[in-house]
Amino acid sequence: MTKLKLGPIMEEKPVKATLELPAALHRDLMAYAEVLGRQTGQPVRDPVQLIVPMLERFIATDRGFAKARRTKPGGDAGS
Repeated sequence: MTKLKLGPIMEEKPVKATLELPAALHRDLMAYAEVLGRQTGQPVRDPVQLIVPMLERFIATDRGFAKARRTKPGGDAGS
């Protein structure tokens, strides 16, 4: 079985956010949720729950973003 980049979805207090997704992206989220549910044994009730962990993972692994965060606006590298 293919190992997905996301693990089980943590239940947290929800924060209301409204966004529109292209239909194709929503279908992909539904398919990803199905595969993730089979892989983890925890069905994803709402595929929209995948958006936050996907964004967190994307941001955490974006080297360019990490470098930009470490760089001060003046161009000096900071901590």
